[in-house]
Amino acid sequence: MNKRAKSIIVYTLLILGSILMIFPFIWMVSTSLKTPLEVYSLSIIPDNPTFENYRRIFQDTLFGKWFINSLIIAVLTTISVAFFDTLVGYIIAKFQFIGKTIIFIAILSTLMVPTEMLIIPWYLMSSEFGWTDNYWGLLFPGLMTGFGVFLMKQFMQSIPDDLLDAARVDGLGEFKIFWKIAIPQVWPAISALCIFTFLSNWNAFLWPLIVLESPEIFTLPVGLSYFASGEFESRWELIMAGATITALPLILVFFFLQKHIIKGITLTGMK
Repeated sequence: MNKRAKSIIVYTLLILGSILMIFPFIWMVSTSLKTPLEVYSLSIIPDNPTFENYRRIFQDTLFGKWFINSLIIAVLTTISVAFFDTLVGYIIAKFQFIGKTIIFIAILSTLMVPTEMLIIPWYLMSSEFGWTDNYWGLLFPGLMTGFGVFLMKQFMQSIPDDLLDAARVDGLGEFKIFWKIAIPQVWPAISALCIFTFLSNWNAFLWPLIVLESPEIFTLPVGLSYFASGEFESRWELIMAGATITALPLILVFFFLQKHIIKGITLTGMK
């Protein structure tokens, strides 16, 4: 088999795989534009496309509030992880102190514990401090991550010590060295960490489902589940409209930041 034939086979398989991957999304968008009478038809293109379903989910439900809740949680958690994980990674990588290895091993050990095993301790802690059914209860488990600390520690080790020592000789304090010297050196890794953190928190379902009770504070995944199991459980055109809006920010993030996502995956694999 010559090289041209191999290329044709490879590209054909890739195209078929891509179609299989995007078909559910195309069907979701198509269904969201259909009328109730068209929902169960097999046509992908609606006969009478309508945006009435999108208007209804905002008018008849708390979907707009759920969207804002998810955005607030994802953004605040991303900012916290980017700052604190980078700072802890820098300290572990560039400072010598008693117990550093033990602390780092303890942080790494959190990566080996499944999230499901942490749900009960998190909930008991939330109940004890009155954090259930509010933003703080949603935020606190993800304000720092073991993966982020590990990732940033690995990248901080690549910064030459001589560069930091030169900054100290010039009179910069330790925090300014971290902020003005270290962070610019590892910005690609921070960007990748921010993207992964935002996507993870935007899609979070299990913990918000357990800690939240009031529909007004639901995040989008929980709200969409509540929406699908309530009065609209048989209205697939409305459910698909909600799912489309939920997926839209993720699509935009990937569309505009795909180079950073790919680079982050590559850098993470290298480290």
